[in-house]
Amino acid sequence: MMPAFHQTRRHITRSLLFAAGGLFLTAAALAVVQPATPPEPVFQARQTLDLPPMGQQADSTDPYIASTRIRRGDTVADLLRRLGINEDGLLAFLTHDASARSIYKLYPGRTVQAALDEQGHMMWLRYAHTPGSTAKSGIESAWLEVRPDGHDGFSAHERTTAAVRETRVAEGEISSSLFGAADEAQLPDSITMEMVDILGSRIDFLKDLRKGDRFRIVYDAYMHDGEEVGAGHIRALEFINKDKAYSAVWFETAQGQGGYYDFSGASLKGAFLRTAIKFTRISSTFGMRMHPIHKKWIGHKGVDYAAPSGTPIHATADGTVEFIGQQNGYGNVIILKNFGKYSTLYAHQSRFAKGLKKGDHVQQGDLIGYVGSTGWATGPHLHYEFRINNQPVDPLSTDLPMARTLEARDQKAFQATVARYQPEIQLLARLQESRIQLAER
Repeated sequence: MMPAFHQTRRHITRSLLFAAGGLFLTAAALAVVQPATPPEPVFQARQTLDLPPMGQQADSTDPYIASTRIRRGDTVADLLRRLGINEDGLLAFLTHDASARSIYKLYPGRTVQAALDEQGHMMWLRYAHTPGSTAKSGIESAWLEVRPDGHDGFSAHERTTAAVRETRVAEGEISSSLFGAADEAQLPDSITMEMVDILGSRIDFLKDLRKGDRFRIVYDAYMHDGEEVGAGHIRALEFINKDKAYSAVWFETAQGQGGYYDFSGASLKGAFLRTAIKFTRISSTFGMRMHPIHKKWIGHKGVDYAAPSGTPIHATADGTVEFIGQQNGYGNVIILKNFGKYSTLYAHQSRFAKGLKKGDHVQQGDLIGYVGSTGWATGPHLHYEFRINNQPVDPLSTDLPMARTLEARDQKAFQATVARYQPEIQLLARLQESRIQLAER
C-alpha cells in the first residue's frame, strides 16, 4: 500500500459533463473557470489510472506523479517544495551543473513534473521548457529530465518528442485585476499577455478595465503524455469592457500575412498602440503641471508612465528612427518618424535596444529601449509624446488612426474562419450568463 501522505494527493482523472443551454460538453473539451471557493491548492497532481479488477490492488510500484505550473516570481526551490521533493544535493546540482542550466529559464505557465516512489524519493524530474517548437519533423516539445545517477548524485539530459496541439477554451470575469481573473480561469500567463497585445489598440489595459468586465477565449495548448507542457497562441477571443464587446480572430491572408482581426474583418493592429509599456501606471498626464525639478507651472508635452528601471519600451507604431541619443532634459531619447504627419518620442531611457541606430526601421511592438531616469527626471519613468506635424498632442484623448480592413478576395476565407470559432465564443458567453444568474438567486 502507498503511504497515506501520497494517497491523499493521488486521484483518478475522470470525465465530467457540463450542461448549458441544452448543450453538453466533456471537461476535456471545455476548460471552464472553476468557482473561486475553495481556494486553489498549493499544487495539483494528476494521474490517469487503469483500475484493477474487483478484489485486486493497484500495483504498488506505480510512481506518484506530481505536477505544478510555474508562477510569476517562482524560484527552483519553490518548485521543489511544491512538488514535495527533498533530495539531498539536488538543489545544489541544479544550481551549479551546466547540463541543468535550462531549469533556470522559468517561464510562467509552463509545467514541472516529478515522479516519486513509495518512500517519497524522486525517480525523475521534468521541466517542459520549450513546448511546441518547430522542427523539420513538425512540432516538438523539449524538456529537461533529471534523474538520480545511482551514486548519490544526479544526471541531467535534454529530451525532445512530438507534442500534440489541442484547442482549449476558457472564460473569466474581472473582480480585482486581469491577472487575478486569468489565474482563476487557469490561463497561462503567456496567453494573458497575448490577449493584452492583441487588443492593445482597442482597450487601454492600464486605465479602462472595470469590475465585471469579462473575456472568452479559444487558444492552443501543447500536450505530451496527457499533460499540458505549454501554451501556443490565441485563436479567437471576445472581451467585454464597460459593456462593449471587442472581438479577435487569427487569420492568414492569401499572401501569407497573418494577423488578428475583429469579427467584421477590421485589423486589430491599429496604426498606434495606446501605451509603450505593459502594465504600469500613469504618473503625469498631458497639460499644465508643477515641474518636479524647476518648481514652476509649465506645459507637460507628453504622458509619463512610472515603471521600474529596465522595464522594456516598445514602439507604439511602425516607423523610422529619426533621432537616437541624448537631448537636453529628455536624457536618452528616441524619436520615431511614423508615417504621414505622425511621430512619437520616448524619453529618459536608461539604455537603447542593442544595435538600434538612426535610419533603422522598426515595427509596432518592437523593443526600442528600457525605462530609466536620465535627463530631468526624479525617478524611473517613460516620458512619451505623440506628435502631429511635430506638435505634441494628448495621446490619451486623441483619436488614433485605424488600420485598414481585409481586401475583398480574402473576405470569404475570413468569414469561414470566424464561423469556426464564433460558436465556441457564444457558448462561453451563455455559460457566463448562466453562472451569473445562479449567483444572483
